[in-house]
Amino acid sequence: MSTAFWQPGENFSTDTQNDAQGGALYRPDFLETIKASITALHDDLSALSQDIHEHPEIKFEEHHAHDVLTAFMEKQGFEVSRHYLLETAWIARYTRGSGGRTLGVNSEMDALPGIGHACGHNLIAIAGVAVACGVKAALDKFDIAGNVVLLGTPGEEGGAGKAILLEKGAYEGIDACLMCHPAPGPPHSASLSSCLARQRIDVEFTGHTAHAALSPWEGQNALDAAVLAYTNISVLRQQLKPTHRVHGIFEGKDWTPNIIPDYSKMIWYVRAPTRSEVDIAVKRISACFEGAALATGCQVRVELGNSTFELRQNKALSDEFADVFSKTVGPVDYEYGISHASTDFGNATYALPALHPSFAIPTSGGNHTIAFTEAAAGKDAHAACLKISQSLAAVGMRMLTDDDFFKKVCEVLLKTMPAQ
Repeated sequence: MSTAFWQPGENFSTDTQNDAQGGALYRPDFLETIKASITALHDDLSALSQDIHEHPEIKFEEHHAHDVLTAFMEKQGFEVSRHYLLETAWIARYTRGSGGRTLGVNSEMDALPGIGHACGHNLIAIAGVAVACGVKAALDKFDIAGNVVLLGTPGEEGGAGKAILLEKGAYEGIDACLMCHPAPGPPHSASLSSCLARQRIDVEFTGHTAHAALSPWEGQNALDAAVLAYTNISVLRQQLKPTHRVHGIFEGKDWTPNIIPDYSKMIWYVRAPTRSEVDIAVKRISACFEGAALATGCQVRVELGNSTFELRQNKALSDEFADVFSKTVGPVDYEYGISHASTDFGNATYALPALHPSFAIPTSGGNHTIAFTEAAAGKDAHAACLKISQSLAAVGMRMLTDDDFFKKVCEVLLKTMPAQ
């Protein structure tokens, strides 16, 4: 990890005034109201984040997070629907007046198997809460017609929960959607990078058992097929572009050294900068499975699982965010963040105007490490989370109140939508 990135214990004040550029903003009175609202919730949001962090739940099992987040949003005056379209999904709505536009916000909740909140979804959860509450406060104070909808989105880690919710209609009626994600980066910074598109592939090899010593020639070794497929892909990587990622595992059933295995299963992720590049890479990867089956005499079944798209950051929204964040918090880059990871929010960015910046927290390890799990519970991480939430809420308020800006946001989406 770059030494220019924010490290634990470095003496950087949570007062980011020295990192901010300063300058004029759209409706600074909105931002001041947002800041005051989120600051007033500081202790409650910190406790909520810690609670979720201390009760890690893997994809689609986020029952505790579901319950504490929905209870919190009800106390803030939102209309809450629990178990919304998915068992651990939820939605919190607030409406002021009539005829206004609708801002969407997302809160993730799931942790990783074995290592807890190593992607900081406890912070993403409270960021969504903070943005929604900040926007609500501004709508109320200035008596502005508008709606804010906070979606609790489960199963980001490998489950493509947002893609499922998108297909089920959860994003219908939302004019623009915002969220953020923690990552390594320079102190007090945010990143507007994209991410990699991803395709899951499930592979099963079926062979024939035999006594591994007495008559191994009677067997068809499904474990050998998996090993060969793994090796084939390892060799193929030399011919893949440096921007591509292919990684996987294999599993067995009733394996023992003295029986030729008749079954193996592999789970692979194929990633590339765009969905079209993923599709091309998947064809090459699939040939590795077919070759392994042919060499071992096994049968192979290849099934494409869930897929997530690259982030299409809406340029109108991202430019406004960069303006607010750089003038009030710190630097904005376009290369760090989750640029070499993936998110199911990418699917949402294909469907509606959307923005997904990353924000730096002090950490000695990258996402999906124990070090990041520890970092996601830190005070500096919490402070950074609330800073970016203020900027996102300000962007949301401009979308809700500035007709010319919203028109530009929509025009950008139309220009970047894939050809039908």
